[in-house]
Amino acid sequence: MSEAKHVTYADSGVDVDEGARAVDAIKDAVKQTARPEVIGGLGGFGGLFSAAALKDMEDPILVSGTDGVGTKLALAQKLGRNDTVGQDLVAMCVDDIVVSGAEPLFFLDYVAIGHIQADQMADIVRGIADGCKLSGCALIGGEMAEHPGVMAPDDYDLAGFAVGVVDRPKMIGPDKVREGDVIIGLPSSGIHSNGYSLVRKVATEGLSVDELNAPRAELGNESLADALLRPTTIYAGALVRVLAAGAPIHAMAHITGGGITENLNRVLPADLDAVVDRGSADGTRWATADGTLRGAADDAADGCPVAPAWDVPPVIDYVVAAAGLTPDEAYKTFNMGVGMSVLCAPDDVDEVCEALDAEGLRPFVMGEVVPGTGKVVYR
Repeated sequence: MSEAKHVTYADSGVDVDEGARAVDAIKDAVKQTARPEVIGGLGGFGGLFSAAALKDMEDPILVSGTDGVGTKLALAQKLGRNDTVGQDLVAMCVDDIVVSGAEPLFFLDYVAIGHIQADQMADIVRGIADGCKLSGCALIGGEMAEHPGVMAPDDYDLAGFAVGVVDRPKMIGPDKVREGDVIIGLPSSGIHSNGYSLVRKVATEGLSVDELNAPRAELGNESLADALLRPTTIYAGALVRVLAAGAPIHAMAHITGGGITENLNRVLPADLDAVVDRGSADGTRWATADGTLRGAADDAADGCPVAPAWDVPPVIDYVVAAAGLTPDEAYKTFNMGVGMSVLCAPDDVDEVCEALDAEGLRPFVMGEVVPGTGKVVYR
């Protein structure tokens, strides 16, 4: 038998030492997300989180969510800008679970990468930590998996996992939605993290890094790189505070893949429709406490502004035009400027809007709930 050749793990493409440096580089960022319930720190085989506070709830319900960032990562990798996609990852998970009324408690991440580079990994995890701080949850663990020979050295993918809790009597959702409910929108920061396969095909394919970084008049002199990599807005932290203060919200819908058309319907009972007003030419209107919509010329202008005060970010208009999408196609693909929808009774619009506005969420009325078959329709 011939003598076996000496081959180390490093020879196979896995750099254990660089992985250890990466862990050291993220420790401070992770520590900054800690909540009082966190036990220990990085280094254990599992993340520890005390559930003692749940005993004070009547019927605590754990709510979990998992998601990724999608092909937006390809653009971040091309540009060498990896410090914001972590916030995208957290947003996709925590804003899914908050719609049931749940408070995000802790988060875990999984990074698959061709070759670990400590600085790059630190950028990614700092973005995750930023997202956790914005949503109020703790980053209690994760995994960095190096895949030489399977992934290109600079290639990586992200997955995230969030767990939250809500007391069953305080849960919100489709069972609370009623005919006549008002639909309030919360503005998005841009495209967020959905539709990037189309974005890359029609708006960035074939462009150099310099071209992506060049200011564009149609984007208000912002570059495509800045507009497309702007991190997803995280609503969860603010919404948890709004709900804890007693705002009478019936349901919420996180507007992600499938746009308004295929997300708002997920919080509708089977016998109701959501009528969304895409805007009109009669000027800004407002919803008042009695549920009526008042024109801009009316004396009273309290409450939430109604479309067309609803602005579509220029980068979304840019991509929609580049793809030649019809309005129906656009509203079924992108968030069209609405990252989250909140439903409440007409009499509660002022109270809910004031609570949302106090958190800096800039609410606006975008429609109403009417008899139907569980669909989203536009006018």
